[in-house]
Amino acid sequence: MFEGEKLLIANRGEIALRILRTAKEIGLPTVTIYTPSDALAPHVTLADEAVALLPESGQSEFSTYCAIDKVLLICEQRSITLLHPGYGFLAEDAEFARKVIECGVTWLGPNPGMVRTMGIKHEARRIAAEVGIPVVPGSDGILSDEKEALRVARRVGFPVILKATAGGGGMGLVVCNNEEEIALKFAGASEHAQALFQDPGLFIERYFESVHHIEIQVFGNGQGAVVHLGERECSIQRRHQKIIEESPSPFCISHPGLKKALTDDAVRLCTHIQYGSAGTVEFIVDDKSSQHFFIEMNTRLQVEHPVTEATYSDIDIVKMMIEYGLAERKREVQLFSKTLQQDSIDIKLNDFHAIEVRIYSENPYDNFKPCPGIVQHVDLDCGHPGWLRVESWISTGTIVTPFFDSLLAKIIVTGLNREEALSRMLSTLSLVQIRGPPNNIDYLHAIISDSEIQKGQTITAFLAGFNYVPQAFTVLAAGLETTVQDLPGRAVGLGVPISGPMDITAFKLANILVENNQDVEGLETILVSGMKLALQFHIAAIVAVTGKNVTVEVDGRNYSMWSAIAVPRNAILTLRVDDPTTPGLRTYIAVYGGFPHIPKYLGSKSTSMGLGGYQGRPLIIGDHIAISAIPTTPRTLRALSSQVIPQYQSEWRIYALNGPHNDPEYMLSTQQLFDIAWKVSTSSNRMGIRLESPEKILWARETGGDGGSHPSNILENGYARGTVNINGDTPVILTKEGPDMGGFISLITVASANMWILGQLAPGDTVKFVPLSWNNSRESSRIYDDWLRDVEVALINDSTVPAWPSMLIQDDLQGFNAKVATISPTTDERPQVAFRQAGDSAILVEYGSMCLDLTVRARIHAFELEVKKRGISAINKFCPCVRSTMVHFDPAQITQEAVLAVLMKAENSLPDSVADLKFPGRRLTFPLVLDDKWNKEAILRYMKTSRKKAVYLPSNINYLAYNNGLEDAEAALQKLVESDYLVLGIGFYLACPFLVPIDPRCWMVGQKMNPSRTYTPRGAIGIAGMVSAIYPVESPGGYQLYGRTLPAWQTWGRGADFAPDRPWILQPFDQIHFEVIKEEDYTQLEQRFDTGQYSFKIENCIFSVKDYKDFTESIKEETALFRKKQAAGVHQQEQIEKLLLEEELRDKAASSQKSSSISGVDESKLVSITAPLSAAIWKILVQPGAVIQNEDQVLVILEAMKTEIPVRAGKQHVGLTIESFGKGITEGEIVQLGETLLLLK
Repeated sequence: MFEGEKLLIANRGEIALRILRTAKEIGLPTVTIYTPSDALAPHVTLADEAVALLPESGQSEFSTYCAIDKVLLICEQRSITLLHPGYGFLAEDAEFARKVIECGVTWLGPNPGMVRTMGIKHEARRIAAEVGIPVVPGSDGILSDEKEALRVARRVGFPVILKATAGGGGMGLVVCNNEEEIALKFAGASEHAQALFQDPGLFIERYFESVHHIEIQVFGNGQGAVVHLGERECSIQRRHQKIIEESPSPFCISHPGLKKALTDDAVRLCTHIQYGSAGTVEFIVDDKSSQHFFIEMNTRLQVEHPVTEATYSDIDIVKMMIEYGLAERKREVQLFSKTLQQDSIDIKLNDFHAIEVRIYSENPYDNFKPCPGIVQHVDLDCGHPGWLRVESWISTGTIVTPFFDSLLAKIIVTGLNREEALSRMLSTLSLVQIRGPPNNIDYLHAIISDSEIQKGQTITAFLAGFNYVPQAFTVLAAGLETTVQDLPGRAVGLGVPISGPMDITAFKLANILVENNQDVEGLETILVSGMKLALQFHIAAIVAVTGKNVTVEVDGRNYSMWSAIAVPRNAILTLRVDDPTTPGLRTYIAVYGGFPHIPKYLGSKSTSMGLGGYQGRPLIIGDHIAISAIPTTPRTLRALSSQVIPQYQSEWRIYALNGPHNDPEYMLSTQQLFDIAWKVSTSSNRMGIRLESPEKILWARETGGDGGSHPSNILENGYARGTVNINGDTPVILTKEGPDMGGFISLITVASANMWILGQLAPGDTVKFVPLSWNNSRESSRIYDDWLRDVEVALINDSTVPAWPSMLIQDDLQGFNAKVATISPTTDERPQVAFRQAGDSAILVEYGSMCLDLTVRARIHAFELEVKKRGISAINKFCPCVRSTMVHFDPAQITQEAVLAVLMKAENSLPDSVADLKFPGRRLTFPLVLDDKWNKEAILRYMKTSRKKAVYLPSNINYLAYNNGLEDAEAALQKLVESDYLVLGIGFYLACPFLVPIDPRCWMVGQKMNPSRTYTPRGAIGIAGMVSAIYPVESPGGYQLYGRTLPAWQTWGRGADFAPDRPWILQPFDQIHFEVIKEEDYTQLEQRFDTGQYSFKIENCIFSVKDYKDFTESIKEETALFRKKQAAGVHQQEQIEKLLLEEELRDKAASSQKSSSISGVDESKLVSITAPLSAAIWKILVQPGAVIQNEDQVLVILEAMKTEIPVRAGKQHVGLTIESFGKGITEGEIVQLGETLLLLK
């Protein structure tokens, strides 16, 4: 039937999918169009073909969908025979319809003349009046000016409504209640009509305040034969736009004869104009007299057409439009008309009642403001009952843009009667889940629940008086960084950060105070002077504020921290810092019931690296967060006394366990890290706390060997949480968002009972580490856990709450050795195994020397399998990599000694040789662009912002060539793709794979960039030491970049190779084959990957240790020759880098010499603006001589914790003149808390 036919769907969103579905059911090939923001939309991926519409310079994406010439060109290029416009965009553009037909394409809709005539509202009124259909009293045509509008208004009587004659969709309507409003609004309404519809024409009608909006679905054959498909009542409207429709009309049911009058008039009108295809004739019906008036006709498919289809059997209006269009083109309308008989339509009518609701991404409480953003969770199936139909275009991970209508879905239910349909709609709205930006689901539920709706007595003005109160708060001011966090966070491993609150003590106490479970999600915020947090609660709530001391107000009244606070409905909770010298950093807000509409991502609601939380980011002004209603039963509000509250300081003692690497193998002094009073850097954040000291770390070795050129480098291994990782010469405490694997040594690890302190370390604080044994660390944890439990019990029982426990322990050098055990080799084939303490909940198991050996990695794999066979549930996770595995265990269930015994037994049970071992895996083919433009841009950015000269600049690839004794970059690139790679570990961040070539002749080596980049493209592949890695997302990084491939991480688990609960693809002992492609091909593959349409080529394979050893033996001479040249290259490049680094340090030292810019100025007569915290100066936005204009003017932007911090003028400084900068204040310099930034007079 459809041979040679091809349908272009000139639309997007749910209607494009609706049309696609019918086309696929009947076997009609389809083509869709899309703009850049829709590139990943389902109407693109599900069509047989999809064509991009690229906006012209300055053109909006909405306008691009309306670009007639572009759509017509696609028709020509893609051999289109049929075009369906859907609704909106070009659906009622008569000129477009004419041009489509002129191109030889069948227009699925009425003829262009009909579209034009009935689309001009005043013309449609005239035609309806001609055939005796009552029209709303009003003007006979377009109004010439506001004077004519006034004359007509006086004649028909107020109130009146100004309507755009080319309008539709509820837009272009302005109600005027008196003459003054007409004078005030006429010009604006005309200008608005011109902007919306390219036609400024207005006409006027009497505005009926108590009416029902009822419409009739019609279908005609263009020759005078017309049928109707019943009525739809659409009286529930916001901003004159329908949001609930039902059929049959409850008003028609209660007024016998009304339906027939409406359908007769609709059919009479359409017969008169010889209407063809689908259309809708719309009426208003007076609530008191039940008199009806024609208002307009829509010459297109309506948004609400499914509610009609739901009341009939075997009626598909889209299919009818396609069949009519084909019949018209083939001159077979008479044959089509045989199916277009009223009797044959009526016999398909079921005795059902259908209701449709429209779900929009909008905030009903904020005047229905559209709310773009990420849809974080979608569940629309509701068990797929036969009475439910869902029309939608969204799925988990969909990005709703601000460019288009915010319709997300339509829910249609049927019932044997209206009561059953209403009941089913309520239950469906309770089950449907669309989590992300605000939507109107709860609003719709409240409407359907209303008694007036239940009685079917609503009019179009119903929502104007409908009182809707959202169970939510709105963010009025967002602080410096406010995120949603919960406990215990994510336990996935594989580089997925655990996240959660940095200070679990303050967080848990806040939850206890509001009677939540201790793990319930709450807010973590950082506040500084001039940046407050303000939340308006739309319902009554119970909150508690803990952590760093701040001023807490509810509607201007002060409240105490560390106590439950009853916040009245519509009240504003405000938190601010009045004293910038207050110690501590983070403040926590618990809200009774948490945030039920924030979905979990990989098991947690915590915000992390663009994932989880609310929109994967800190809160911003305007965010609207759903909360739970508080119990109606009166409760005693809980509070904690000062003796219970943790005391924050600026000088901290933190207990830490030695290890894993703080021993003479790596360090000249194992005591050095404990002796230094470290200063917290401004570059600290939730990923890690950087520590500074003028003292240089004393290394026991010159380089990191195969791990890299710097002595801090090692072959990649697992990290324990809270470990002090040495990145170059900078210690970093790895915290909640820190990596779980990497190529730097870790010296000591913070004790679990002191981890909460890390959340309160502020830039400029000092830290001294105090050594602690494993046994004493566990005792500290036991004391802490018991205290927290006793606090909660005491508050529940209203008894005495125990004071904050003293956990002071003297320097504890028992068990100071980082190595807790060693198994020495008994044969040449058995490597030495070192068991290293990694905090109180992990042991790092290291094999052999610091060199790459794939047989050692095979032994580690066998070791893990042997441990798992023993079924010790308290050993809960492994983090394997090149020559080690980090074994994580629960110290509350098993002792370190017991774990060590299990591990040593497992190792001793393995054979001396692993030559006979075979490991099943998969061989995956990844596309790879070598020396790509995206990585080059990242290197240029690095040179502009981080370091201008280095041995690896300006080309990482040239450096890799010289460092490995190769002739040039081309030789290096060839070497990098000669061999398949073996996946040795999965971790670091977001399942980043660490891999090495299977062929040792391809074992390239490169140093890590120092300092690391702040930006790396997603999918970039780089090398450091001998290990390569594929970056899963845009992120910082230090590997030498040489190409770009597809990431091994798919955030929303789209595609055949991923799943929502497993958004990664690789596992240890997989093998990767790189297939070189061109840059232009990559962009297309990336788009397919992001939509879930890309499938990796995957083959099963086996890694045989014996075969591998035989292979390496056969090429050992070639390998030795390569390694010899490589060693010479490495030595040469290390010397060059040493000189360049010394030059860099000299330049930095010279630039850091501060000189006074205010010599001779009497500071006592000036006003100073000071730094609200220790930070780097990023931008200075004013110059001496400038006058401060307003209190919100940003004068300086600081940077701390990788966050921009604007320093605003403040009300007291308005009108003052900037005299000078503070001493040494220049961009890039570090300032301390309270240091003068600007001097004013």
